[in-house]
Amino acid sequence: MALLKPHHSSYYNSLRLIMSTRFWLPTYGLSISSVRPSLPSVLLKPRSNLGARTLSTNRVLVPSALVPPRAFMSSSSSSVTEVRKEKDGYGSENIQILEGLDAVRKRPGMYIGSTGFRGLHHLVYEILDNCVDEAQAGFASKVDIVLCADGSVCITDNGRGIPIDLHPGSKKSGVETVLTVLHAGGKFGGDSSGYKVSGGLHGVGLSVVNALSEKLEVTVWRDGKECYQSYIRGKPQKPLTCEDLSPEAADRTGTCIKFRPDPEIFTSGMEFDYDTIAARVRERAFLVPGLTIILYKEDNDPEKYRYDEYCFAGGLVEYVKWLNADKQPLHDILSFRKEADGTTIDVAFQWCSDAYSDTMLGYANSIRTVDGGTHIDGIKASLTRTLNNLGKKSKLIKEKDISLSGEHVREGLTCVISVKLPNPEFEGQTKTRLGNPEVRKIVDSSLQEFLTEYLELNPDVLDKILSKSLNALKAALAAKRARDLERQKSVLKVSSLPGKLADCSATDPEIAEIFIVEGDSAGGSAKQGRDKNFQAILPLKGKILNVERKDEAAMYKNEEIQNLIRALGLGVKGEDFKIDGLRYHKIIILTDADVDGAHIRTLLLTFFYRYQRALFDGGYIYVGVPPLYKVERGKQAFYCYDESELKTLQSSFPSNASYNIQRFKGLGEMMPLQLWETTMDPKTRLLKKMVVEDVAEANVTFSSLMGARVDVRKEMIQNTAKKIDLKNLDI
Repeated sequence: MALLKPHHSSYYNSLRLIMSTRFWLPTYGLSISSVRPSLPSVLLKPRSNLGARTLSTNRVLVPSALVPPRAFMSSSSSSVTEVRKEKDGYGSENIQILEGLDAVRKRPGMYIGSTGFRGLHHLVYEILDNCVDEAQAGFASKVDIVLCADGSVCITDNGRGIPIDLHPGSKKSGVETVLTVLHAGGKFGGDSSGYKVSGGLHGVGLSVVNALSEKLEVTVWRDGKECYQSYIRGKPQKPLTCEDLSPEAADRTGTCIKFRPDPEIFTSGMEFDYDTIAARVRERAFLVPGLTIILYKEDNDPEKYRYDEYCFAGGLVEYVKWLNADKQPLHDILSFRKEADGTTIDVAFQWCSDAYSDTMLGYANSIRTVDGGTHIDGIKASLTRTLNNLGKKSKLIKEKDISLSGEHVREGLTCVISVKLPNPEFEGQTKTRLGNPEVRKIVDSSLQEFLTEYLELNPDVLDKILSKSLNALKAALAAKRARDLERQKSVLKVSSLPGKLADCSATDPEIAEIFIVEGDSAGGSAKQGRDKNFQAILPLKGKILNVERKDEAAMYKNEEIQNLIRALGLGVKGEDFKIDGLRYHKIIILTDADVDGAHIRTLLLTFFYRYQRALFDGGYIYVGVPPLYKVERGKQAFYCYDESELKTLQSSFPSNASYNIQRFKGLGEMMPLQLWETTMDPKTRLLKKMVVEDVAEANVTFSSLMGARVDVRKEMIQNTAKKIDLKNLDI
């Protein structure tokens, strides 16, 4: 099989760990942020002149000849806070009043999370969610999204259109009001609200996009007119202008927003990722049955033009079917809808025989609640109680003292719940958790009623689900015995930590970090090159167990898995993650730049994702990036992290220059000092932080890539192959 070179991508390297400074993994649902200090010049200066700053994307070269001997100490141990005794000038004249949208431009992170990749795409999501709100209200059926070749985005819907008449409070048109005034919108609820149900609550979405755009153009079709207005960095250029539509188009309604992000705000890059936006579009189309969303990508190169259309009449049932496409279901997808006290609940769920973890996705007014909430709590409580009651009633659970826990009941479950309510209570503008207490009661009772009735009429399905749950319980008991036996074996030992672990002196987890390296050879170099004060090394023996295909009992019997759990202090799978038990707040995966290294990296990420997903939520998982090339010219040595950096370096040499290029294939090839200088020194290294952005996409990709279904994996490879640059093939 033809494989990509490992520093670009490969079959195992689905995470696309190319050595760029910032990129996105749409197929994995993971965001990767680079953490690397800025180098003051092309040549590295002595460490004393370096600060722990953000990496500049243009700084790529590290000549080892100029690096002095290592003498690293944690800054926290020697820093002294000096109290200023002199009186600072601070009066009322120092208090700033930010007018209009100035506050958004001054502190954009408060409104969109960051000014990096995530924040850039959040602009698109804000406009898309407005269109979805129109569709949920029954006024829109189609949304068009165009990623233009000039870097702008154009989003059009066929909803009612933003009001164009004069607003009595602002004395401006409705269009200009919602675009220039924070907390101005029609989604605050009550009799005067324009929406009974909506995802937007604070009235800041569209105005924030306007404030952070270099240019924004709005076109509204409403009341037989076409109205237009343009803005530059949030400031209107002219008043709203309107023209009558032709008789044949007089009934047209809708809104078109075209904007180009401001490069003064988004300094780390302004390129929209098609796959990332496609994932969000697909999700919204699942949640609003019948809504058609069309996504285009324009490009000067016709071969890069892309087009996709999303419309799912089956709603959540099709969503669960898509999530479980590569699994073996135990039964048909179950679904129901319940309306009570103005709240509507839609639920679809299915158990699969070849899955050993659960996937539970919650939405409130079509907004994904990443941290769950009362609707998810209601689902969990109802499932556990109902299946235990039915199991004992049907005699399938024979022992009276046995009770299935929520973890055992949900093993192999895929569930999507969408609630629509007039006054949702979210935590903050990011809306990560639903807090309405009344929702839990409605979800709990309605699911119990539906599931009890269905399973009593379909005892064969009940038997399959309970058999799956009882097997999960047996595996958990076997895993517990294995853990207890392991503890007994280590009673006489000074420490229960694995023998291969080279621990660090630091006991503060916030300071300590651990490198998980591939093999004893790399482990030896890393142990010699590290700083023992705060860096620990754990070598792995070959490839760890693929936990996507194994149950808990098999996982706990695996020696390498046991070493990881004990060394890191991960606790027991399924239990609430305890941050106090985590021994290191930087868990750095460091593997060779080849296919095997990419495979090991993916196996480790699969383990962390399935075992303790909270590690990603807390930002504790990193991938270390060693250099790919060493270029020696005279007495100087330069390190390059990808081919583009190598070409940049070569172009800086005279045409008649003589130099030698070495391609690193394994960490064991590097001397300890080289490994420290290029990969382990916090002042010069490049780390990629792994963050789960889209749980649904991540689940599908982990299942497809690491699951047992060969046909699904083959299809995934074939689809991905279309995006491959043939120059990068390693045949």
